[in-house]
Amino acid sequence: MTSVSPKYKINSEENNTTKNVGRKILLWLAVVLITIFCLAPVMWQLLTSFKTKEAIEEVPTAYFTLSLTWKHYIDLFSRRPFWLYILNSALISFVSTAFALAVGAPAAYALARLRPWGGKVILAAILIVTLFPGILLFLGLLEIIQWLHLGNNYLALIIPYTAINLPLTILVLRSFFEQLPKDLEDSARIDGYNTVQMLVYILLPMTVPALVTTGILTFIFAWNEFIFALTFITRESMKTIPIAAAQLGGASSYEIPYGSIAAATVVGTFPLVVLVLFFQRKIVQGLTAGAVKG
Repeated sequence: MTSVSPKYKINSEENNTTKNVGRKILLWLAVVLITIFCLAPVMWQLLTSFKTKEAIEEVPTAYFTLSLTWKHYIDLFSRRPFWLYILNSALISFVSTAFALAVGAPAAYALARLRPWGGKVILAAILIVTLFPGILLFLGLLEIIQWLHLGNNYLALIIPYTAINLPLTILVLRSFFEQLPKDLEDSARIDGYNTVQMLVYILLPMTVPALVTTGILTFIFAWNEFIFALTFITRESMKTIPIAAAQLGGASSYEIPYGSIAAATVVGTFPLVVLVLFFQRKIVQGLTAGAVKG
């Protein structure tokens, strides 16, 4: 047998340690660079919202400045009813999300467990619908809104948002229902639960992470949607945040109020950030559920 000298072992361990340290440094450097790349536009908007008009128009561009002000935020709420726009967006987003979950959860359970006749065709149709961008529905929805006289009505946005988000809601919740053990349903039926009671009192509480994840995705879509809100709502008191931010004007037609637009962007994004941070744990559970079998 050949023996390895202690000196060789020590050198080998030192080389491995050096390689591990180098890999960790490269990993953290990559994480920092990716984080900066992703957060740079957000930080730019945040800094712009606090810059003075002179600092924003400075040439060459001043990325960091000590000339900070709250004027853009004050003008945002003093010159226009921006609180009302926030309430409009919140109302439309919450209601459309609630409708999408209320309709999507039973539909997903029916496709996953009840196996209705033609279920595969229905599932294939849902998958096909998810491939079409919402803008393709614009002209058809416009005709329907005009025919139903829903212009300048919250329902003109709530109904399309609910319909557009339903396929995603059904697909996500269906996969969760399929992962639940059937023994739970058998036990519930023995205890006298009917299908509706079993869904409401037993299965839905177990799929809270999926409901939260799907609900936040649908909420973000409804909160940020622009084309439908721009076309179907023209009354000033019913506009949503994206429309109000896009229609901000300066002192003249030749001036672009970069500071006010940046402030409106920050104000419109802040509720979404708070919502995601508040439900962060549920979102992670919803995204990772079913990733590991056993």
